[in-house]
Amino acid sequence: MRVYALVGPPGTGKSHKSTMLASDMGIDYIIDDGLLIGGNKVIAGTSAKAEATKIASVKRALFFDEAHRKEVSKSIKINKVESILLLGTSDKMVMEIARKLDLDDIQRIIYIQDISEQAEISKALASRKEKGKHVIPVPTFEIKKDFSGYLLDPLYVFRRKGSNNYVSEGSKTIVRPTFSFLGNYTISNNALYQISNYVASTVKGYEGMTRFRIIKKEGGISIDMSITVDYQYPIFDVMKEIQKKVRDTIDRLTALHLTSLDITVRQIIIDNEIYP
Repeated sequence: MRVYALVGPPGTGKSHKSTMLASDMGIDYIIDDGLLIGGNKVIAGTSAKAEATKIASVKRALFFDEAHRKEVSKSIKINKVESILLLGTSDKMVMEIARKLDLDDIQRIIYIQDISEQAEISKALASRKEKGKHVIPVPTFEIKKDFSGYLLDPLYVFRRKGSNNYVSEGSKTIVRPTFSFLGNYTISNNALYQISNYVASTVKGYEGMTRFRIIKKEGGISIDMSITVDYQYPIFDVMKEIQKKVRDTIDRLTALHLTSLDITVRQIIIDNEIYP
């Protein structure tokens, strides 16, 4: 199986560009936000944009639900898919989708900035931010029965072929999911601290947190942790395990984009005595 991926931040126009890219590269099927799409038709799956919350949408897109994952994976085998394009917001996301669906290794990752002008990306971002508009690359009737948000205008895409001829790239649906117009959701710093402290406490050698700071940045958050460790355990191994577990858990539970997670050992315990 030929496996490709299209990667770009949320709202940059990946779904809109996906059918054109697939056509140009001779790719038969697309995985987009939980759907297996072939020939402008939903073959299997449920759209992540049909979910009522952002977190549920992220989990749907990553095939957390076992029944959903098995349905799509089985359909890929039944349809003898020879080429497929995975859409995602990061390299990590598309690799995880490929792993969950038991696909072959991704042969090539294409980035949205490679196939779209900056003006197109900016326009798509503005439409997502200001109007909550999302694109699903299938006709309206394909997703209507499962969709919980607002169905907006259908979009018919044509492209020039030759001097005066245009060919249809198929129809797409512009939607406004429930989670995009319920307002912003916030997660308190204390909740993030409790998550981080609980996860860290499952690592042998961790003896407590002396400092926890969240720095809000454009496009995500950064976490700075100071901890106490037991000298009996390899300090760097303890730090690395805590870093990985906290990062993965915050990503899974909150859908927040964690740009960095820095850990400093401020105190160590030797024979029940604390040393700074």
